[in-house]
Amino acid sequence: MISNRKTLSSATLSCACIALALITMLNCNSRAQEIGRKSDYVIVQSAATAADEEWQEVATALRSKHADLNPRALTYSEDVAAVIDELRDIHPRYTCFLAPHEEVGKEFVAAVHKLSRVLDDDPYTDTRWGILTGYDAANALRIASADKPLVVEKVLSGTEIAMDRVVEGYWYSELQAKLYVEKKRRGEAREMEGESDSTKALVDAINDYQPDLIVTSGHATPADWQIGYSYRNGAFKSNAGKMWGVDLENGIHKLDSDNPKVYLPIGNCLMGDIPSADAMALAWMNSVGVHQMIGYTVPTWFGYAGWGMLDYFLEQPGRYTMNEAFIANQQALMHALESGVGKKDGLEFDKSVLAFYGDPAWEARMAPGKLNYEQRLEIDGDEYSFSIIPNMGAQSFEPVNTNGSQRGWRPIIQFLPERIGAVELLAGEDLNPVISDDFILVPNPRECDPEREYKVVFRLKRKD
Repeated sequence: MISNRKTLSSATLSCACIALALITMLNCNSRAQEIGRKSDYVIVQSAATAADEEWQEVATALRSKHADLNPRALTYSEDVAAVIDELRDIHPRYTCFLAPHEEVGKEFVAAVHKLSRVLDDDPYTDTRWGILTGYDAANALRIASADKPLVVEKVLSGTEIAMDRVVEGYWYSELQAKLYVEKKRRGEAREMEGESDSTKALVDAINDYQPDLIVTSGHATPADWQIGYSYRNGAFKSNAGKMWGVDLENGIHKLDSDNPKVYLPIGNCLMGDIPSADAMALAWMNSVGVHQMIGYTVPTWFGYAGWGMLDYFLEQPGRYTMNEAFIANQQALMHALESGVGKKDGLEFDKSVLAFYGDPAWEARMAPGKLNYEQRLEIDGDEYSFSIIPNMGAQSFEPVNTNGSQRGWRPIIQFLPERIGAVELLAGEDLNPVISDDFILVPNPRECDPEREYKVVFRLKRKD
């Protein structure tokens, strides 16, 4: 008899495994068909957007790209919260809020956050969402039409990042003039000395080096990014969907880069705010090739929602897509609030102010790299076993990098391949796990005993 045991961490090839793979594939196809009937991708749009022919081309592109998820569209008149009952009934894995930028303000972003957390009775985000917008419908259509997954190998950052987690890249210091760090492919990171005004170097890197991921921090407004945080440097500015750099001598350096990329303004105030067509967010998407980005819609002071994207996306390379990293960090934030860990007023401030722009089901993830610990999920019938295997000895659960605000010590999160119902915990109670309908969360153990087994085992409760 062939067991129906599945391990979701690695694959091996043998004759027996090939037979098992064929059976598993048939089971997965059957499961996918069932999910398709329920619809696992919902497009939410206003009545005005639904009536606009150009924006409906965007919706059509999304439906075509995600046909295997049986996409559905929901429409509201004025308030996005009006779709709550229908969205709750469908409870899709992905929800794409399609909206021209005129509809996307900080109030809209906050409303989407709140809506995404009330599809069931727990406090966590219940659907993987994104707001698909752009400078115009043509810009949004380019983003919606992207179907090739992005593997992030080249990184450009305006703040310190963990270079041992990237294939290659550069980070420029926002705290110390002239300092930048370079890592060549298959090389070690090296401190370098550049110009005190790094505006041209950053513009040239975006245009010519063509990074897959851009990271920024420091002072910003909806219309500019100030490169230096603690010293004088140039700035990036935007207008009418275009972006350029302005150095300290008022020299203009045009930005024009069309390779698909993702953008993490982890510490910038207001980079996700779109008060007009001149907003930086629209220029990043329209003239710099950004297909997915986050961004604070308000001045930031706490930083958990933004800086945590490094903890899950960049510092656990290959484990999460960018949207999964965003959702994982939101779940971590809500868990901190629910469990009373951390500064409550800061967490409350951060929980509904970070936008995610782009198609949530488009896959962008870091190239596989160094991980402090492995995660292994095994499913045997109704029994689930989640193991955490330390890779770094006693330091396995410590922060990878501490640059920024509210860094490190994030809970360990494993997404489930499909939604589940009520469960019975069989092992791992001492780890205080949260087992939701589509993820497992284990609070960071802090101290690591490399000899200990970190495992959560549970069984689905049978329906009467």
